[in-house]
Amino acid sequence: MVNQSANVDPRVVEAFGNEWHRFDQRAMSDAEARDLFGRYFEIFPWDTLRADAEGFDAGCGSGRWARFVATRVGSLHCVDASELALRTAERPLAHQRNCSLHLATLESMPFADHSMDFGYSLGVLHHIPDTSSALSACVRKLKPGAPFLLYLYYRFDNRPLWFRAIWRVSDALRQLVSRTPFRIRSLASDFLAVTVYWPLAGIARMAERVGLRVDNFPLSAYRTHSFYVMRTDALDRFGTRLEKRFTRGEILELMEDAGLRDVKFHEGWPYWVAVGTRALTRSGAAASDTPAVHDDTNR
Repeated sequence: MVNQSANVDPRVVEAFGNEWHRFDQRAMSDAEARDLFGRYFEIFPWDTLRADAEGFDAGCGSGRWARFVATRVGSLHCVDASELALRTAERPLAHQRNCSLHLATLESMPFADHSMDFGYSLGVLHHIPDTSSALSACVRKLKPGAPFLLYLYYRFDNRPLWFRAIWRVSDALRQLVSRTPFRIRSLASDFLAVTVYWPLAGIARMAERVGLRVDNFPLSAYRTHSFYVMRTDALDRFGTRLEKRFTRGEILELMEDAGLRDVKFHEGWPYWVAVGTRALTRSGAAASDTPAVHDDTNR
């Protein structure tokens, strides 16, 4: 078991361990996996990294992003608070000799402050009690000028009011489903994938074919993705007790408060993905320096 810190919900960690064990991403085609990777990492400044760059994946889950990142860098630390998730990630990363797995919370990552050439955390920090503290912990690990890529759930700040009303209904359902045993959660999310995700994605796909704009169609982003992705994301969405959402402005403020500068947002789906670089203070010290907790169990 990972040593717990105040800024982690064990029930959430367990839920995501079960999710990644069930949906280990092996059933996804390589083409679709690469397409998703490209969407999330489109704004990442690969050209600024050296060939021997050392970085970290904060909340690696099944290793679905790490397997693509590892081929582009010198070494990659994959961190997760779930032992089951790390066991799942071992399989796709087995042939990547430059990957190391660490069982740790984000505030107890087992490498020195100011030591990493890059970092990223996709779809993780909105499931942590104190998102700001966790982000600052990640930024502390970066060298000055190192990039950090972040994905946080959006608060539908670029959507109409009716769209947000639909989300409120779905969020009430999430709060009910997420408190049931994992087997029931899994069945419920599969049911939602069949009865909600798949038909709405199909409607959006047909509407687009006849020339209609589908940007504000609910779940229209899934019109180009497989049913496997829909099942995964339905469980991801409705299977967690803790979900926070942020506007673009709030994410910018979070990143700047953590010590990131020159923040740039990806303008399309998924919302919101942003990248920033670790800054220096006027005194020359790295921004957001506070003592880090080094209480971890390594794999």
